[in-house]
Amino acid sequence: MSSAPLRSPTLRPHRMKKDESFLGKLGGTLARKKKAKEVSDLQEEGKNAINAPMSPATIDIHPEDTLLEENEERTMIDPNSKEDSKFKELIKVLIDWINDVLVEERIIVKQLEEDLYDGQVLQKLLEKLADRKLNVAEVTQSEIGQKQKLQTVLEAVHDLLRPHGWTIKWNVDSIHGKHLISILHLLVALAMHFRAPIRLPEHVSVQVVVVRKREGLLQTAHVTEELTTTTEMMMGRFERDAFDTLFDHAPDKLSVVKKSLITFVNKHLNKLNLEVTELETQFADGVYLVLLMGLLEDYFVPLHNFYLTPESFDQKVHNVSFAFELMQDGGLKKPKARPEDVVNLDLKSTLRVLYNLFTKYKNVE
Repeated sequence: MSSAPLRSPTLRPHRMKKDESFLGKLGGTLARKKKAKEVSDLQEEGKNAINAPMSPATIDIHPEDTLLEENEERTMIDPNSKEDSKFKELIKVLIDWINDVLVEERIIVKQLEEDLYDGQVLQKLLEKLADRKLNVAEVTQSEIGQKQKLQTVLEAVHDLLRPHGWTIKWNVDSIHGKHLISILHLLVALAMHFRAPIRLPEHVSVQVVVVRKREGLLQTAHVTEELTTTTEMMMGRFERDAFDTLFDHAPDKLSVVKKSLITFVNKHLNKLNLEVTELETQFADGVYLVLLMGLLEDYFVPLHNFYLTPESFDQKVHNVSFAFELMQDGGLKKPKARPEDVVNLDLKSTLRVLYNLFTKYKNVE
């Protein structure tokens, strides 16, 4: 802000002029203070818009978040949403998954926004998942170079996802701008497309604060951003079957189906002095599924083909996957469920698998 010009002592007017000049100065000073206060109020309004009606917990607010150009807008996650347990779980599951995929690259991701924005980790992740090499520079420090790498990586991602109906909710600027919502949308899509052996929390939503500048004033709005729905819908399996109907509209009949399936599996497992009482838990490690297939097809399954006492998640997934192969060898179609869903105690997936066995082998003694 420019200061008032200095006045020469030799040109000082008489008292009346001095009073008038003083009032003029006072008016100018008040005008400058008023303008400074307007700027301060505008910044404070932006901060209040971001924080209210949020909890008093502090949030890091950068000056650019409140000093907006006309018609410009900024978005940020409501601090309360960041503390939501399902939101935290989603971030943790995705970080653990990335680190598992890239363990041989000796890459360790700790914070999604800071570690993925420049395209380096995303490049390595996509190359590993898709088993292909991208034609990009390995290391880029400049912003232009980083955005060029991101452009190449995201174009490859889009080529994979678009044919399967995925809605693209991210772009180069949002990823490079460290927008967590965009990064999460991208990672969820990749995890689902490549059938990652993880269980994403379902129905995760966050409140997003949108700050816009209209006619010199900051306007705010709260919108709900859906990050995950159900595993089935995200996998693109929209066709509904009898179990969807049972779960949604006839829970009383569901118990009858469960009892029928328990009776069916015990009819065969009892031959090995085994008994099932809980479908969702006792088939989760895959052991009973493998043994059941041997009984139904009347053959002995060599013990070296599966883990009789699995301890890790991967060993359980191996067992269930092996059981699925035995089912296909027996003439059944590939199960609709994922092995990871069965291991993660997804009852609907387990029931689908067992019901397919029931329809084919219900008359086997």
